Amino acid sequence: MSLLPHWPLGGLRLTTPRLELRLPDPDELAALASLAAEGVHDPAVQPFTVAWTDVAPAQRARSVLQYHWRCWGAWQPADWELNLVALRDGVVVGTQGIGARDFAILREVRTGSWLGRQHHGRGLGTEMRAAVLHLAFAGLAARHAVSGAYAHNTASLGVSGKLGYREDGIEHHVVRERAVVLRRLRLTAERWREHRTVPVEIEGLPQCLPWFGLGRAAGRLVGRRRAADARFVP
Repeated sequence: MSLLPHWPLGGLRLTTPRLELRLPDPDELAALASLAAEGVHDPAVQPFTVAWTDVAPAQRARSVLQYHWRCWGAWQPADWELNLVALRDGVVVGTQGIGARDFAILREVRTGSWLGRQHHGRGLGTEMRAAVLHLAFAGLAARHAVSGAYAHNTASLGVSGKLGYREDGIEHHVVRERAVVLRRLRLTAERWREHRTVPVEIEGLPQCLPWFGLGRAAGRLVGRRRAADARFVP
């Protein structure tokens, strides 16, 4: 029996020149957990507001499993988190998330990601984010995408700059018992179209539209947007 009639998100695929992004199967989720155990960033800095990496390797691995299971179980069309594994030549290199609340009304998504430390510095973070931005803007007809990073997270800020994000204010947080400033970033659909350079293909989306809170009328709009954006040539 197939799970797809009950869980069509399992058939959603995003592909870029070097990567495939999809929901992980059990073996791929285990590989992602092992990748987290091996290390995600320089231990001297903490790029995440929730410092989930400041624990022992086994705890990092377990938290990855529990987070993905929790997001699957809590999925609602009005409040969802889609966490995809990124594979290069069949090897799990990291994870890229995209989520939203009341997306059908607000048309705004947020993103977050991490790569195994051995995969840093190869431009894969840009391709991962470009993939979910294509899903958001071309696939789901989003109007805005938001992100954020601390000043020391130059890699994330660099990806955002290349993809066309603009500054959107600041937030104050406490990380490792110190006050830090988060730089908020925002990308509009118009600026996304102006700055995209990574070709992305989407497979299996129509069956998933209701899961993102999109009905028939929204689906027709998405179809028109997708047809127009398909003409993009980098």
